[in-house]
Amino acid sequence: MSGEIVVIAEKPDLAKAIAEGLGGGSRQDGYIDCGRHYVTWVFGHMLELEAPETPWTMAELPISFIPWSKKPSPDKMKQLRVIRDLLKPAKGIIHAGDPDDEGQLLVDEVIEWAGSRLPVQRVLINDYNLKLVQRALATMRDNREFAGMSAAAEARGVGDLLYGVNMTRAYTLAAQAKGYQGVLSVGRVQTPILGLVVRRDREFEAHTKGYYYTVTGQFQIGQHAFPARYQIVDGDPVDDKGRLSDQAHARAIAAAVSGKPARIISAVTNAKEASPPLPYNLLKLQTDASRKFGFKPDQVKEITQTLREKHRLITYNRSDSEYLSDEQHADAAGVLAAIGETAPVLAAPVKRADPAIKSRAFNTAKVSAHHAIIPTEATADLSKLSDGEQKIYLLIARAYVAQFWPTHEYDQTDIVLEVESRRFTTRSNITTRPGWTTLYKNDAGNEDLADDEEVLALDLRALSAGQTGTCASASADQQETKPKPLYTMATLLTDLTRVAKYVRDDRLRKLLIEKDKDKAGEHGGIGTPATRDGIIATLFDRGFLIEKGKNIVSSPQAREFYDALPDQAKFPDMTAIWHEQQRAIADGSKDARSFVQSLADYVAREVAGVKEHGLTIKTDAPPCPTCDRPLRRVKGKKGHFWACTGYSEGCKYTAEDKGGKPVLIKKEPPSVSVMHKCMSCGMGLVRRPSAKKKNSFWWSCSGYPDCKQTYFDVNGKPDYSTKEKTA
Repeated sequence: MSGEIVVIAEKPDLAKAIAEGLGGGSRQDGYIDCGRHYVTWVFGHMLELEAPETPWTMAELPISFIPWSKKPSPDKMKQLRVIRDLLKPAKGIIHAGDPDDEGQLLVDEVIEWAGSRLPVQRVLINDYNLKLVQRALATMRDNREFAGMSAAAEARGVGDLLYGVNMTRAYTLAAQAKGYQGVLSVGRVQTPILGLVVRRDREFEAHTKGYYYTVTGQFQIGQHAFPARYQIVDGDPVDDKGRLSDQAHARAIAAAVSGKPARIISAVTNAKEASPPLPYNLLKLQTDASRKFGFKPDQVKEITQTLREKHRLITYNRSDSEYLSDEQHADAAGVLAAIGETAPVLAAPVKRADPAIKSRAFNTAKVSAHHAIIPTEATADLSKLSDGEQKIYLLIARAYVAQFWPTHEYDQTDIVLEVESRRFTTRSNITTRPGWTTLYKNDAGNEDLADDEEVLALDLRALSAGQTGTCASASADQQETKPKPLYTMATLLTDLTRVAKYVRDDRLRKLLIEKDKDKAGEHGGIGTPATRDGIIATLFDRGFLIEKGKNIVSSPQAREFYDALPDQAKFPDMTAIWHEQQRAIADGSKDARSFVQSLADYVAREVAGVKEHGLTIKTDAPPCPTCDRPLRRVKGKKGHFWACTGYSEGCKYTAEDKGGKPVLIKKEPPSVSVMHKCMSCGMGLVRRPSAKKKNSFWWSCSGYPDCKQTYFDVNGKPDYSTKEKTA
């Protein structure tokens, strides 16, 4: 081997793109020979934390992970050896992990495992486009600049394992001691997400219907007829949200102004403009795909992975950014041309796009390791992509094209009127240039396009202060108070970017918000674009979350589990605390070991509490219609179903799952023959269909499980000459 520089890419597809950027090369076993450079790859974490091999017993808890160590994943050992052998004669390394802290760690740990002390340069590649790969290779940095990212990622990984293993085992074992079937999993991100849903469900269910009142006047000023809303003043009876709370008072206001002269106090029209929605990050893409197509978050991530790695049609897909670097603006013409060629449905919008327009999305100051998810300059036949791939590509492409359309321009008119010393206000918006909104016509539910219901579409620009008229009529309208709606997948995903508002400690709330200060679309979020979908899927798999129509609700067992947990586990506060400490690790003012030790001390206290007090949880699983044992919810290949916990004792009852509950159908027990008796115990035999062979039968003793005798079936009768099994 003679490669002077070894490039370690995060995955084979990236390695291939880098090899092309280096001028191409020949494929070898586990690497690409590009002459002076050998380009090799990892796939995911090649090393795994060594978890202590301890049985699931309370006596073994808490489990210590200090000191922690890593071992090669058995199925990745071959590639690790390839990398190690390539490094031995090399003179330098290029680290080409994904541009995030996990990407930093998973290549760093391989270099450390190999025992290499070679100088390492870091290349940050968001886009597999040849030109951009070459540009990235020309602007590499010293890998030591990123050591803090790697240390913080390792501390978080060890911490998540220590916390999850100990807390999950403690609560599961305590619940099983009460007869609970299943696993009560606890996680730093998983459990606060469950808490969001449980609290929202309870708030919704506990809501008591109430009423408030609005007063609306219908005004006639010259040729203009329009409604306006009464403005509350000091002395008006109001509720905790500042709304009129007394019906008689509201009616009195309406009566006082109805039919009375009115005068415009002020009329101001301002020219306004609205920029297009920013390009997508992963979470915003998952949210829109759920709202528009009903896609699950993990489904969207898988589709984007394919669009990126197989088709090379989009940039880095797990991005948490909605911005692009100023430098990327130079690529606009090429990317737009590729979109027009790939997606004929966008060909006309692409022709109308102006690559010279530089939207607010192009802002290098707001781009760190990632930039927004956008199309690349690669092309493909869209019709040959799967339906899901087409839909996701078109969403990403439309958002990019919109950056090169004119802004949406409109005139906003604000009117203040006075009648009988009371003031009413109204607002109208008149579009003067639709701009990018043309691309989003009929996109129902898009929060970027949501209009204020109280803004009029009437043209009131001609009105001016001093004009008079009448309040032709007025009404006091009763409005019903409403709770926050139950979560949908789209609204839950959106809330995960804003969980800071649920943190009770002001300092911790500010920490969470500060964590996301440079991220558009994130305002104190929990989890990462790469992990949120998997965590939500786990909550469904555990039976904690259930789909109820379009809504996501918590199961009864989830609520009981929630009530048994300490507040620090079920609120997002812990993520804020971890962020503060990992920020210190990243800047070198704290080491990973001290972080893990403090977490271990906390976990030890929580486990001790569970050991001492146990767990209050009901095991009110529905009984099996056949044998009366509890049923449990199980995830199979085709979704969830219910099975009898007496399976090992011979009860094979199963039931369909509907909304987290079993569809119970009483199965008649098999008839016991009065003619054919068991030769071992004398009890009647039961003729049963074979599960392995169609139209085949066998006989078993009705005395099961005390008697396990079985017989072959011959012409509808038990064959006593040959016994299948003896008791």
